[in-house]
Amino acid sequence: MKVLIVEDETKTGDYLRQGLREAGYTADLARNGVDGLHLAMTGDHDLLILDVMLPGLDGWQILDALRRAHKDVPVLFLTARDAVEDRVKGLELGADDYLVKPFAFSELLARVRTVLRRGRSGAEPTTLRLADLELDLLRRRATRGGKRIDLTAKEFALLELLLRRHGEVLPRSLIASQVWDMNFDSDTNVIEVAMRRLRSKIDDPFDTRLVHTVRGMGYVLEAPDAA
Repeated sequence: MKVLIVEDETKTGDYLRQGLREAGYTADLARNGVDGLHLAMTGDHDLLILDVMLPGLDGWQILDALRRAHKDVPVLFLTARDAVEDRVKGLELGADDYLVKPFAFSELLARVRTVLRRGRSGAEPTTLRLADLELDLLRRRATRGGKRIDLTAKEFALLELLLRRHGEVLPRSLIASQVWDMNFDSDTNVIEVAMRRLRSKIDDPFDTRLVHTVRGMGYVLEAPDAA
């Protein structure tokens, strides 16, 4: 799932982005209100983590603009403003949750999962499936044929990308940008290594392969009856 963080404090923003990525989420970061509103309006994020005190536009203005534009992306305020009236204002503007700094990252993750679990009208499903392979996006669990598969955060993000776009050949450049947030370097084998490890978990123990290499093009996740 894709999270947008709008946070102007450099260390906090970097900490949040890194922590969410290690937890298996795709995380974008905007460092001011103007950029944050633009990304929130134009992106396809599943959750917005929003500070209140921001340069350009504050968090109240961003949320108000989103709701006036009928953007129903869930919003979690993460701010040092701890007065009761601030909490009330955030919730009345349409926020889904309000967490005060300083915070424990474990609590933030729990609140993120709770907000995502509640979902929103018209939201994407929280479970992705292909054949007997299933990925629970909220509990961060993968199973195949009912058997639990332990994945690292990067393997989970890679499998989520493949499942969301199953049947489509994904070039290495796209995988690098979506999962590793980097430009593709033809001299590195990081993608091949990751795919090999993922296959060893979701394909090798089973009779039917789902991950296929398309020589010279990339990788595709495809059920045998569609291949």
